[in-house]
Amino acid sequence: MLKKIVFMGTPIFAVPILKSLYQNGYPISVVYTQPPQKSKRGQKINKSPVQGMSENLNIEFRTPSSLKNNNEEYEYLKNLDADIAIVVAYGQIIPKEILSLTKKGFINIHASLLPKWRGAAPIQRSIMSLEKKTGISIMKIDEDLDTGPICNSYEIDILANDNAETLSVKLSSLASEKILKNIDNIFDEKIKFKDQLHKEATYADKIEKFEGKIDWDNSADKIIGKINGLYPSPGAWFLYKGERYKILKANLGNGTGNAGDILNDHLEICCDNNSIKVLEIQREGKRPQNINEFMLGSKIKKGSNIKDA
Repeated sequence: MLKKIVFMGTPIFAVPILKSLYQNGYPISVVYTQPPQKSKRGQKINKSPVQGMSENLNIEFRTPSSLKNNNEEYEYLKNLDADIAIVVAYGQIIPKEILSLTKKGFINIHASLLPKWRGAAPIQRSIMSLEKKTGISIMKIDEDLDTGPICNSYEIDILANDNAETLSVKLSSLASEKILKNIDNIFDEKIKFKDQLHKEATYADKIEKFEGKIDWDNSADKIIGKINGLYPSPGAWFLYKGERYKILKANLGNGTGNAGDILNDHLEICCDNNSIKVLEIQREGKRPQNINEFMLGSKIKKGSNIKDA
């Protein structure tokens, strides 16, 4: 059994892994997570989900804004003399000098089948690219972005109705189970790390809000991929008469017409090929609505075209 573990993570994705380690008797000496953020209106301070769980479990946590050139955190970790660090979506670059401060290194759980989708948004990018499979990779962190050697990868299917939220939950659950099968073997050196096939690497850049705009000249499959990949945030959207509408859920249809045509009173919209059937939508500044409720008072009517409206 390990003696000292450092855990580094920030979003809800990381919480089940932290909880799994704790509940299975692995001693978490300290948690590192991103510092609390002010809300948009600046009235509320929002702690990270990992900080909240650390408080609930009564685990010491630290929230430095950066580890780069941070002598205080360097000295803290040096004196801690931890056995291993587990990193899950921490959200900060870990400097080379910090990576040397545990006996067995810094082990990262990454939400893709590396070397595919290195970077910040692997779950979203895999869905948007219409991938059929994804998974998690357990790897040793080196100086570059998600390039370190891998000890194990675990694959799952991406289902037609999966979105970034549901797939994140599945991958987080998978990671919380599989880290328990790997951590002792890593510490006891009973597992081998293999170099990635760097020539096959693809990159999952951070999602930008402008990427959510729907291009109705794209295929229906690609538009569904964007809707699902960007759910719940920042969302896939279109403009109609100066108002923004975010499509939250949709299915493939088989309607035909010009791109952007509204085919019926249930908001079936033509794309480059076939159509999409909107199931849930959110008008800017309003709450989400199912399509029947939305269409009762909607300005978007059968026969309209929203492509350039």
